[in-house]
Amino acid sequence: MRTPTLVAAGLALALLVLAAASRPAASALNTERIASGLNRPIFATAPPGDDRLFIVEQRGVIKIWRNGQVLARPFLDIDALVPNISGNDERGLLGLAFHPNFAANRAIYLNYINLSNATVIARYTVAAGDPDSVDVTSAFQVLTIAQPATNHNGGTLHFGPNDGYLYIGMGDGGGAGDTNNYGQRDDTLLGKMLRIDVDSGSPYAIPPNNPFAGPGLPLDEIWAKGLRNPYRWSFDRATGDMYIGDVGQTSWEEVDFQPALPDTGGQNYGWRLMEGLHCYNPPNNCDPGGLTYPVHEYFHSGQCSITGGNVYRGAIPEIQGHYFFADFCSNQIWSFKLVGGIVTEFTERTTDLAPGGGLAIGTIAGFGEDGAGELYICDRGTGANGEIYRIMMDTTGVGGAAPPARGLALTTASPNPFAGETRFAVETASAGTLTAEIYDASGRLVRALVMAESVPAGTRRLAWNGTNAHGAASPSGTYFLRVEMNGEALTQRLSLVR
Repeated sequence: MRTPTLVAAGLALALLVLAAASRPAASALNTERIASGLNRPIFATAPPGDDRLFIVEQRGVIKIWRNGQVLARPFLDIDALVPNISGNDERGLLGLAFHPNFAANRAIYLNYINLSNATVIARYTVAAGDPDSVDVTSAFQVLTIAQPATNHNGGTLHFGPNDGYLYIGMGDGGGAGDTNNYGQRDDTLLGKMLRIDVDSGSPYAIPPNNPFAGPGLPLDEIWAKGLRNPYRWSFDRATGDMYIGDVGQTSWEEVDFQPALPDTGGQNYGWRLMEGLHCYNPPNNCDPGGLTYPVHEYFHSGQCSITGGNVYRGAIPEIQGHYFFADFCSNQIWSFKLVGGIVTEFTERTTDLAPGGGLAIGTIAGFGEDGAGELYICDRGTGANGEIYRIMMDTTGVGGAAPPARGLALTTASPNPFAGETRFAVETASAGTLTAEIYDASGRLVRALVMAESVPAGTRRLAWNGTNAHGAASPSGTYFLRVEMNGEALTQRLSLVR
């Protein structure tokens, strides 16, 4: 495992401090399979208050689940408009969003890859007098974006709950390493979060308060930049906060966060300069300033690709406000609650959410949220064997047991700011190899407090007296404590005052 370079300037916005007291036992949850026999289901959604669940199949079909069954007739079938899909192909029908005024205008918006390998954002209208069927002749293309490769297409689109504008997550164009630097370039919509007004202009208008609206670059549609592949992202329906699951390159998966309006947009999430909290290209001194760091990252250790999810806003009080996400390769599911920009109550839910306490849900390609805020998990399957599971309270007495504790917890350093010495504790839930290091604000390693040391589960108390590796006193300023174990890394800002 490589020891990545940490870029520390401004890292307070991305602290991953997990106090030991904030890691509770998992709630008594379980999952119920509500649908099976689906062809590559990758997303599910519904308008607020609707009693139906709309299931997006990657092959180009949208189905309706209602009253415990999947309706025989599709809501929409655009199979002929998308490429033939097999294996881990990232093309096809990828996203569905209902217009905020859907009850009146019957408008839905799709995100799909067409036969020319371009992203298409299209509007359709539900047939008059038939709420379970879309009028295929109503198709209207809002936006088309050429894709240079077949992967990293993004795919999710949502209407902002606080502003009514359409947000579109775009990947960096695919390949590997973003060789064209699309994530940072201002002359392309690739590698960006877009925001457009579909209720004004034709085919759309630019919201006047978009951060780059006006003459010259960046392009007016851009709301945020520096994304690699925001395949699944979502809004918290209660607050309007945005959570982005951005798929990593070689080592690190990340969750990015943007607070709700009146936030003015313009964030730069770092790709390809950074992968998670670590320099990527260039390998050192990669932050020119102004980057927005992820609120959570995890290392590839049996994992490979984050599947972003949703903040729970259903009827289960114990998990209100908790963000759920998963990894596509390991089938692990986690949740956390963000408090003041800090991840708290981080919990692995894989065992907790195994159906009936059985095997873990596999090939998690998406989550879903119904009209009441309940959450669903999409098992893509390998063909016509995809399934949808609903997260629920455990009533069987089988599930709901707290899984074994994993990972790290880092207590708050005290005193901080400090002049002589600051102390903190690292909680290790299992045995492993621990590293604890101090970096300065430019990302240079100052001192290794613990370097790749095998430790048992338990508490390790550490301190830093403000000296570097040669025993010389470090100058006053901002420093960053970074601990890593078994692929999980936590960071905390320290202030040294001489």
